[in-house]
Amino acid sequence: MTVSVTNHLNFRGDARAALEFYQSVFGGDLTIVTYKDAHNVQAPSEADQVMWGQVAAKNGFRVMAYDVPSRTPWERGENAFFVSVRGDSAAEISALWEQLSAGATIVQPLSPSGWTPLYGMLKDRFGVTWVLDVATEYKAS
Repeated sequence: MTVSVTNHLNFRGDARAALEFYQSVFGGDLTIVTYKDAHNVQAPSEADQVMWGQVAAKNGFRVMAYDVPSRTPWERGENAFFVSVRGDSAAEISALWEQLSAGATIVQPLSPSGWTPLYGMLKDRFGVTWVLDVATEYKAS
């Protein structure tokens, strides 16, 4: 079993530009999945925005980012990141979820989604927002 933890940055329409910039600084591979790619378009004007993106370099640098949908409250700098925990198996992620959810506010219950066997989001009792999911392969857009 393997778990990785990555900073997950939140933007409103700037995620692609930010990821491209970070790739230019740190190198590595850029992967972007848009809301359209994931068949998860809620607002047509946001179809080409980043639902999930990542820069991963061989030197160990890794950052994830997305564009917060307009239907979700967001203020630049206030909720600028999540802590993303990715695991190899549903059992592993479920066990971590069970422990992290003690005293937490559940934002998105842990359940299957269109892009991974399990995904969930919670704000722990200390106010930190965590996203947990089972790692899957993504194809760049």
